[in-house]
Amino acid sequence: MSKDRYWRAISIDSILPEHFPNVALFLMSGGNYVLYKAPDRVFTVDDYSRLKRNNTEFLYVRSGDMESINEFMERGLAKMLSRDDLSGNAKGRILYQTSVNCLIDLFESPETTDNQIRCRNMVQHILQQLATDTHALESLKSIVGHNFYIFTHSVQVAALSLLVHSELFTLAHDEMVDIGTGSLLHDYGMTFITSEILERNDALSDIEYYKVKQHTQQGYEYFKHSGNYSEIVLNIVRYHHERYDGNGYPTGIKGDDIPRSGQVAAICDVYSALTMDRPQRKANSHTDTIMIMREEAKKGAFNLELFNNFLEIINERNVG
Repeated sequence: MSKDRYWRAISIDSILPEHFPNVALFLMSGGNYVLYKAPDRVFTVDDYSRLKRNNTEFLYVRSGDMESINEFMERGLAKMLSRDDLSGNAKGRILYQTSVNCLIDLFESPETTDNQIRCRNMVQHILQQLATDTHALESLKSIVGHNFYIFTHSVQVAALSLLVHSELFTLAHDEMVDIGTGSLLHDYGMTFITSEILERNDALSDIEYYKVKQHTQQGYEYFKHSGNYSEIVLNIVRYHHERYDGNGYPTGIKGDDIPRSGQVAAICDVYSALTMDRPQRKANSHTDTIMIMREEAKKGAFNLELFNNFLEIINERNVG
């Protein structure tokens, strides 16, 4: 097991001087975690200023300290996002990192009512930030590589899906929350895949790829059996790898037989996956990603009108 699993990155913008929980804070140096602040010392304004001068974006904490940190960050999230002294980029890092931390807990205990409520609260914070900050998506890149891929990817897909739905369709607030929840949970079925397969640095065998493809149906069946999630959530989990021409999975349905939320999630999922580092490959640039996706759209992978609308939206938001 990678030692990085025992650590979590914390944006220093999230570490409120004099008030942050009393936990040990570490710097990353040469691939090692070096103690910066012992748990019995208060993180001060001078600490914050010193780290800022040194262009330090993240400190690290032991994963076992995350319960108290999550409680602190989620309780004060609305206040931090309303602060005038924080830039939009800093607010974005705080929001997305808090969302990632919440999602990790939800993946570990998806049937815990408190975790479900926390997830829906995170969706509402993302919605609010997207509505008030036209550059909110840019800060997603700040947390990529500092946490596990599946969680940062899921938060990015949720933000993109919420943005597309808010720009193109008129939906009730509860429906938007379901869109965000389904997008956050779309890859939950990956938890049924062995870490040996998920962490492979080389190409998967046909059998391994078949197992990975089962994650959509497995996630869908798990959440459907729980009875705690709406049809919108279930559709996103099940259909985010379907393709408009019928060449997707798990069911191979095509065209507008694919629920709209699933079609949007499919586009956002591919964009996010291509623009993030993976164990098997480095991230593509925004320009290269769009070129790849445009070719796939021409071949029938996506609803062409919906894909073109997606391009307009992310270009307007300067995501690239």
